[in-house]
Amino acid sequence: MSDHSASTLHTSRIGDAETAGDSIVFLHGLFGRGKNFTRIAKDLAPEYLSLLVDLPNHGESEWTDVVDYRQMADSVAESLRAGVAADGPVAVVGHSLGGKVAMVLALRHPDLVSRLIVVDIAPTQAGGAEGEFAHLLDSLAAVDLSAIERRSDADEALKEPIPWDTTRQFLLQNLRSGPDGYTWEPNLELLRTSLDAIGGFPDAGGATFERPVLWVAGGRSDYVRDENTATMRALFPKTHKVTIREAGHWVHSQAPQKFVEILRGFLEHS
Repeated sequence: MSDHSASTLHTSRIGDAETAGDSIVFLHGLFGRGKNFTRIAKDLAPEYLSLLVDLPNHGESEWTDVVDYRQMADSVAESLRAGVAADGPVAVVGHSLGGKVAMVLALRHPDLVSRLIVVDIAPTQAGGAEGEFAHLLDSLAAVDLSAIERRSDADEALKEPIPWDTTRQFLLQNLRSGPDGYTWEPNLELLRTSLDAIGGFPDAGGATFERPVLWVAGGRSDYVRDENTATMRALFPKTHKVTIREAGHWVHSQAPQKFVEILRGFLEHS
């Protein structure tokens, strides 16, 4: 089931609201879409109803003029308040860019969030990841879409700049065919010019989130560092950190069974 909320965010649901005990909201990372969490959501059913959100400038959600974490968090809050969180707070899972949105959501709208799960990101500057993201965005933008007749053509065009098959296939999920040919769903130009904002984190203005927080790091990723711990705990005093050693940055796709196991344990006992 899919819908567009008043805040122009596209969402889809997995699970049955009548049989599920709790709701979980999933916020994806840069280049992602809500459906990236489909496997995780299915593994959590039927006990949980999952809401998969396409963040602004991604998937089927509308484009905006700027990339701003407060605006994104407020858009998610509007959608939740009118939907799955209408009767009370819900658990929120956010990965990477979505993890920052989830943290800002919890700090600005704590009444909507019962528990927070932040996946492989910290409430700080990105730590040099902008160069990697710039390369990927430039590579996608350089594809001559007018010459693309099938998805495999785009795959071939990206093999030289992006030789990693799993990364390339992940990015190609954003390619859509329509009556006028192929287009990229994400707002590539805005994302490319907004990498400083994406890599940053807004001032919390003294706000803290006092409910349970699970901080999941990938053991083969450097997005979460020891020096981030003090900042994280200052904003989120009830933070419990777990590292999945075999996973890189895309924890939920690289170690899905372990991720679900840890998620279930946190949701059931926090």
